[in-house]
Amino acid sequence: MEKAPLATSEVTLENVERAARNLKGVIYKTPLLINLCLSRAYGANVYLKREDLQVVRSYKIRGAYHKMAGLTAAEGARSVVCASAGNHAQGVAYACQLLGLKGYIFMPAQTPAQKVDKVRLFGKEQVEVILTGRTFDDTFATARAFCDERGATFVHPFDDLAIVEGQATVGLEILKAAAVFIDYCFMAIGGGGLASGVGSVFRLLSPHTKLIGVQPLGAPSMQRSLAAGQRQALEQIESFVDGAAVKCPGALTFTLCRELLHDVVLVPEGQVCLDLLKMYNEEGIVLEPAGTLCISALHQYADQIAGKNVVCVVSGGNNDITRMEDIKERATRYQGLKHYFMVTFDQRPGALRRFVNDVLHPDDDIIHFQYIKKNNKEKGPVFIGIELKQPGEITAIQARMLAQGFAYEYLNDKPDFLSLLV
Repeated sequence: MEKAPLATSEVTLENVERAARNLKGVIYKTPLLINLCLSRAYGANVYLKREDLQVVRSYKIRGAYHKMAGLTAAEGARSVVCASAGNHAQGVAYACQLLGLKGYIFMPAQTPAQKVDKVRLFGKEQVEVILTGRTFDDTFATARAFCDERGATFVHPFDDLAIVEGQATVGLEILKAAAVFIDYCFMAIGGGGLASGVGSVFRLLSPHTKLIGVQPLGAPSMQRSLAAGQRQALEQIESFVDGAAVKCPGALTFTLCRELLHDVVLVPEGQVCLDLLKMYNEEGIVLEPAGTLCISALHQYADQIAGKNVVCVVSGGNNDITRMEDIKERATRYQGLKHYFMVTFDQRPGALRRFVNDVLHPDDDIIHFQYIKKNNKEKGPVFIGIELKQPGEITAIQARMLAQGFAYEYLNDKPDFLSLLV
């Protein structure tokens, strides 16, 4: 659809080019590479802007450094504070090291040690990491209170004009590197800083490009806010795609995204897991879940992008190897190949044999079985996991369970409960 001119002029080409000059020698000009597998799959020319190859393995250094390089001497002397579970923390820490600023990096108490260690690596002696809070929102509130008490400068992860201008340099690099007109540009959205910045540059230099924001299905804060016409704070979010799991978009970024974006699509977390594994196995590209969002969004736009030139901003590659088993598990469940049940078994010999022989197909595999026999009871619950060769087989299995007198409760649609068992 056609877009009206911006009501505000916060993000100007002059300021974005100034940000690019500030970042010269600090960041990598990451490549814009055509991906042959994705191009073949969608009948399009699919280019990846590889911010996963950035110096801190995400685009976040751009906004953080630009913001901090613009601080006055007095502001810098009072130190800087940020709250982040990962990529923003690394960007702020690295900027602290380069600029000689003292930084206090607040991270949730349960942040994996790998992420904490990388923040300390990038910040060296310039930063102090403070682990506090059960959730990011708890951590954010504590960091803001600490910042106010110290009179320090808070470096917001997205809702700040200087941050947006820094992220906008991604768009500037895309358009300078592209040898063709870009029909579609897909950008991940958490708080909206990247989409606001890149979208602003495209509006100025390539106004006919369709700008598509992408959010995880379990954290649709920007999508819900745009639909409502005002910012909406979500009570609960799924934090799996942690780089894009934000309860409420920023005031500035909401305004810009509302005026810039043509669409915001929601991607199931299971689809993200499938595509993350595919990119690793087939392309040798290590992505984090948020960095995979734009690639996953192509499924929903397959008809529109056929024959077009498409850019996906691959926003980051900070993936902890310990998460891979969880990613595989989520991907397989999303494909409909793994199913979990709580099944009521008769407590007499032969019940398991009857279940295997009369309910399961010979190609089905029991991957989890947990049963504790109870004295003085005729029936007992069994937690059982089944892996199938074909996803459609589950309907027949459920029918055979009922026909054989095995009462059951299906657990795949109860992820919170299932996470306690798997």
